[in-house]
Amino acid sequence: MSDSGFKGLRDLLTRSYADLKRRLTLQLGNADLASDALQDIWVRLETHKDTPEPVQHPLSYLMRMATNSALDKIRSEKRFLRGEEVELIFESMSDPAPGPEQVSQARSESERLLLAMEQMPARQRRVLTLIRVDEMSRQEVADYLGISVSLVDRELKRAHEFIVEKMR
Repeated sequence: MSDSGFKGLRDLLTRSYADLKRRLTLQLGNADLASDALQDIWVRLETHKDTPEPVQHPLSYLMRMATNSALDKIRSEKRFLRGEEVELIFESMSDPAPGPEQVSQARSESERLLLAMEQMPARQRRVLTLIRVDEMSRQEVADYLGISVSLVDRELKRAHEFIVEKMR
């Protein structure tokens, strides 16, 4: 390259723009990002007036500059939330208290659960209550009821299946 300064790189960028954009688009998978990256390096070359070190492979140098610019842009955009994500956050913060419909539905489901538990065999209900409400371990429940841990597991499984069936 006869003129290896920034002016020479800008001229090469202008002459090879279509080829650089095509190569960058293939590399990045996004034509808009490729265009933005090439624009960024053109501006960077335009703002530097001093003479850089001689560049042996100016086209490769421009590709590397554009690739680095695109990667910087990708990294900076990942720091921000998308519009839909911001909306979801605001919606979740808008009113944390349940509305009348949600309260009514929760009461109805609670009543159905209590009814299902009343219909459940006594030992299953006892095992379920000790494990889920009283937060006892399976071994503690087995010792408390005088049964084996495997029987506790079977009764708990049956209790869960019973509730799932009744809640449908």
